[in-house]
Formats: sequence, C-alpha cells, structure tokens
Amino acid sequence: MSDIRWLDDDEQRAWRAYLRLQGSLGAELNRRLQASSGLSLADYDVLVRLTDAPDGRLRPYELQRELHWEQSRLSHHLGRMQKRGLVRREECDEDRRGAYVLLTEAGREAITQAAPDHVETVRRLFIDALSPEQLRALEGLAVQVLARLEDPAGERA
Repeated sequence: MSDIRWLDDDEQRAWRAYLRLQGSLGAELNRRLQASSGLSLADYDVLVRLTDAPDGRLRPYELQRELHWEQSRLSHHLGRMQKRGLVRREECDEDRRGAYVLLTEAGREAITQAAPDHVETVRRLFIDALSPEQLRALEGLAVQVLARLEDPAGERA
C-alpha cells in the first residue's frame, strides 16, 4: 500500500472540479437538447457520426469505436433510434453477417433542426466562458490525455 501515489490537495481539487464539470455540462446539454429537439445527447452523437460519414452510413463497430461505447449500449440505443425512425439497419453485401447503420431522412431532419440550438448552447455554456488562450490550452490538455488513453503503454508511464 505504500506504493500508492495519493492525490495531493491541488490534484484532488483539480480532479473533482473536472468530474463536476463533465457531469454538470453533460447533464445540462442533454436537458436542453431534449427540451428543444426531443433528441438525447447520445442520439445527437450518433447522428453527428452518421452525418459525417460517406453516404450517411457506418458499420456498427465503426460507430462503437468512434463513440467509445460498449457493444450492448450501442445495440440497445440503435434499436431505440430505429423505432423512432432516426436510423435503419441494412445488410452488408460484402459481409453477409455484417450490417450498416444508415441515417434516415427523419434522422437527417432531426439533427438539422437540433444543431443550431445545440451549437448555441455549447457556445453559451462552454466556448464563451473561455478565452482563446484557454481553449487552446484545453485542446492541448485533451489531446495529451487522449494520447495516453489510446496508448496501451500509457498506463505504465
């Protein structure tokens, strides 16, 4: 137990502030998005990935990788979105066991309608609260931590 590197007071405050920020911002963005568009933040994330994809379609494993979701979460969420007509599944001609997730016209319309209010909310709650220098620093911090998360050796660093 003596090898444990406990957080000092400054580290503890920074870590807890980050956790509060992440939780509070996510909850508020979700609440406002649902109120204005009926979409959850998870719906929006899926729709963004599909609108960014060629032909509005991705393989489920690609969505899973981009969203960093567990397979069961993605499967259940896509099922709910499919029932609402936002996405549909299509067999993959190249791989009979595989499938694609496709953005439907209703899904495209939903994100087109939701995006302006959502972007304004992100700007008002997050972007406008920070200076350009703080945004650059935040990006640098995020890139640095993400690189460690994506590098299996990062756990040993």
